Amino acid sequence: MRYDLVIFDNDGVLVDSEPISNRLLAAYLTELGFPTSYEDSIRDYMGSAMHRVHELVQERTGKRLPDDFDDVFHARVFAAFERELKPVAGAAEVLERLAADGVPYCVASSGSHERIRVGHRTTGLDRWFDESRVFSSQDVGRGKPAPDLFLYAAERTGVAPGRCAVVEDSPLGVQAAVAAGMDVYGFTAMTPADRLSGATQLFADLGQLADLLE
Repeated sequence: MRYDLVIFDNDGVLVDSEPISNRLLAAYLTELGFPTSYEDSIRDYMGSAMHRVHELVQERTGKRLPDDFDDVFHARVFAAFERELKPVAGAAEVLERLAADGVPYCVASSGSHERIRVGHRTTGLDRWFDESRVFSSQDVGRGKPAPDLFLYAAERTGVAPGRCAVVEDSPLGVQAAVAAGMDVYGFTAMTPADRLSGATQLFADLGQLADLLE
């Protein structure tokens, strides 16, 4: 394989969480008096850390979200994950192939460590990720589209950025990977291809990924 490290985004790439979390985020923001549709949430917040939600709401309305916003939102999301969350089709197979081929991989997500763990445990993907393979925006000062998280994952794994491939499904994630100097494979299952136009290559089926990386 031509890469020394494959870095996966988590939400929407490994676990099919984006429809759940964006549905709940839109509903909660609307409930609080900030009308937001599901489509608005996908466009504005998909792939971002929670601080972006706070920043955009304050920027647009001049009002702050409640102090307990993150805690309430995550409680709703985790409860829904337990009921509904599934792995993205092909996720287990691509991880199994990378592991069998001895290719290093990790996850670098805008979500919190708790969110990553809940999602992996619920979907059965936790067997592929020990603590050394899990990186969160909590670990760095700035989330995507800043390159910090991907650079941190590469540094901790001991791999030069130019030897990394990132698998992303959000425009913010693609921007972050490009800024980090990494090749990025844009997963178009949920995101229109034109919104991931900065990617090195686009693909629509996770089952294709291992072959693309070779």
